[in-house]
Amino acid sequence: MLIVLQSGASQKTIDQVVKRIEELGLRAHLSQGKFRTIIGAIGEENIAFRDQLRSIEGVEDVVPIMRPYKLASRDFHPENSFVQVGNVKIGGGGYALIAGPCAVEDRQICHEIAKAVKENGANMLRGGAFKPRTSPYSFQGLQEEGLKILRECSEQYGLPVVTEVTDPRNVELVGRYADMLQVGARNMQNFVLLSEVGKANKPVLLKRGPSSTVKDWLMSAEYILSEGNNQVVLCERGSQGFETEMRFTLDVGAIALAKCDSHLPIIVDPSHAAGRRDLVIRLALAGIAAGADGLIVEVHTCPEKAKCDGPQALTANMFAELMQQVKQFV
Repeated sequence: MLIVLQSGASQKTIDQVVKRIEELGLRAHLSQGKFRTIIGAIGEENIAFRDQLRSIEGVEDVVPIMRPYKLASRDFHPENSFVQVGNVKIGGGGYALIAGPCAVEDRQICHEIAKAVKENGANMLRGGAFKPRTSPYSFQGLQEEGLKILRECSEQYGLPVVTEVTDPRNVELVGRYADMLQVGARNMQNFVLLSEVGKANKPVLLKRGPSSTVKDWLMSAEYILSEGNNQVVLCERGSQGFETEMRFTLDVGAIALAKCDSHLPIIVDPSHAAGRRDLVIRLALAGIAAGADGLIVEVHTCPEKAKCDGPQALTANMFAELMQQVKQFV
């Protein structure tokens, strides 16, 4: 439920409400806007609880939240949120322009790609060190060595790094090197992993699973938020559809719906949706037009030699073309 305080409520009133929420066995989450302070009481609700909280001096109203996701809902946080990753603001008027290889393959190639995307307008670097693959015989990433290479590139080119964490046991390790933790589509409902990244003091990029609804997606975000980590960015990367010429179907409707129902920033991943580089620019622009707060794309200086996802990786020249077009929107 939401406890709406009267305009100009004092810190004493806020502390009193928080204390009473915790005495009732609920968790308090504070949201202070320009005109109102709202405190979310998260847990099993009870009508008697509402009456008790409503009776506290300085409380204007107590409103039940009908959606199953509470903290991710605009009911709790009406204004758009933003997430700060290094010097990059995502949401609230700031755009993430994230680019890099699917996987970190070796030091030289990663440096070449990082240099190219930086020169052409990227403000964050992506790259996989731990790669969950369908086949156990496929390239699985360089793991900690890959993380070290990403960190080198980050420091040399001034690009904050986002990389995927696939195992709850590796959250601390990945967090040592990365500025932002990515939860991939395959792990969107790995609730143990979600809880662990929720406890980490790092921004989180949460990709939508290919067969998941927007509600499923936001409920996964709720796991992270409920652990106290409010630095969550959603990422739409395509749904499983009927089309066979593309890897997935980019769901621009999901971007619009999530922006309406949630305050969390959203970016788009056109690379995984398309599965082929000739469609990536068009899909990226469609995502931005639908309201996305940025994009994450795969770029490689020699895609035909990439160890994974070469067909969907943009060349450096194609990425430069994309950035020129994106500038018209952002």
